[in-house]
Amino acid sequence: MDITIILKIAGVGLLTAIVNQILKKADKDEIATFTTLAGLIIVLVMVIDMVLRLFTSLKDIFTLF
Repeated sequence: MDITIILKIAGVGLLTAIVNQILKKADKDEIATFTTLAGLIIVLVMVIDMVLRLFTSLKDIFTLF
């Protein structure tokens, strides 16, 4: 596993948290919720891509034998 994916997920989480706090302090709670949801969706897409690559690798390994 490459460490860059962990850093990307941490970066998205950190950026989302900072934007969320700034928007909440500016009394824009609805937009803060949407930005948090967008960050969550971005991370989920990254994780789903990793899981799909894992299943593809497993499929390739087991078709060899």
